[in-house]
Amino acid sequence: MSRSEQKLQTRQRILEGAGRGFRKAGFGGIGVDGLAKEAGLTSGAFYVHFDSKAHAFRESVAQGMAELRGGVLYFQEKHGRAWWPEFVRFYLSAKRTCDLSESCTLQTMPAEVARSDEASRTTFEEALRAVAQAIVDGPASPSAPRDMGAACAALSSLAGAVTLARAIGSSAFADQIAAGMEQALLGVPDEKSRSKPPEGDL
Repeated sequence: MSRSEQKLQTRQRILEGAGRGFRKAGFGGIGVDGLAKEAGLTSGAFYVHFDSKAHAFRESVAQGMAELRGGVLYFQEKHGRAWWPEFVRFYLSAKRTCDLSESCTLQTMPAEVARSDEASRTTFEEALRAVAQAIVDGPASPSAPRDMGAACAALSSLAGAVTLARAIGSSAFADQIAAGMEQALLGVPDEKSRSKPPEGDL
């Protein structure tokens, strides 16, 4: 491996570690030392590739959103006409129950971005537009959004449902939230969505 390839590999390793760290702890909950540790490197190595924590944050947001877009394209290619229902069900299951460090940037990072600098907000906006456009440009699929507004509304709904489900202690209630969102987005009746509501006030 050449020196330039090694450098790129190390940079990617830092970005992946930073993404895990930011998703798990938030921007204010982790420092450069913690980000470097997530990547298995020293703080000195971190500063070779990024001039600040904010720089790493911005690029990890961009990478996380690029991975989401890549996931959309993967489901379109793999599932054809069924891609949108398959994607929705995957997001409401796997991306709801995985470890927070491996969760979706769309679900974990917007509040952090909103408190960040203008450059980070611009990066997120461009990436969000790209994800929404990938949805709009995808093959025809049952209940799939067909314009940017509908795509952003669907993405907001998915991220919101996952956020609420992750924030509660009752797995039955979390399942009900996910099932309700699946029905809202796909219009498909689901046995879980017809189950009894959880005890106690909502």
